[in-house]
Amino acid sequence: MVEWTEQERSIINNIFSNLDYDDIGPKALARCLIVYPWTQRYFASFGNLYNADAIKTNPNIAAHGTKVLHGLDRAVKNLDNIKATYAELSVLHSEKLHVDPDNFKLLADCLTIVIAAKLGNAFNPEVQATFQKFLAVVVSALGRQYH
Repeated sequence: MVEWTEQERSIINNIFSNLDYDDIGPKALARCLIVYPWTQRYFASFGNLYNADAIKTNPNIAAHGTKVLHGLDRAVKNLDNIKATYAELSVLHSEKLHVDPDNFKLLADCLTIVIAAKLGNAFNPEVQATFQKFLAVVVSALGRQYH
């Protein structure tokens, strides 16, 4: 089990309480699909993903990006049991969707970049360390079914 200090809990809650999910989620997923084009194979049913502009303006990508970000709320609300919180999603992504678990890390990195850009100077090293710890725990929990 991961230990969280009160300061870390506060930082995580502050980040998520101030996010515009409909802005950040789509930007993070679009960035992932553009920077790592091989990840697009999981979104073939989402329509036109032929170039960066198509990805950025694709309503299905935007909706899924928002959904992913809202999915992180579950971890924020269950910091002491993230592994169990994502057990079902881990099974879904591994057994039904066959998503390469390395892609969770790629999306987490893109999310970090988008949030850093949004928060600017407030995304200091301490905030970044806490946010990346949080995402590492989520990525581990999502990849658990693969082990």
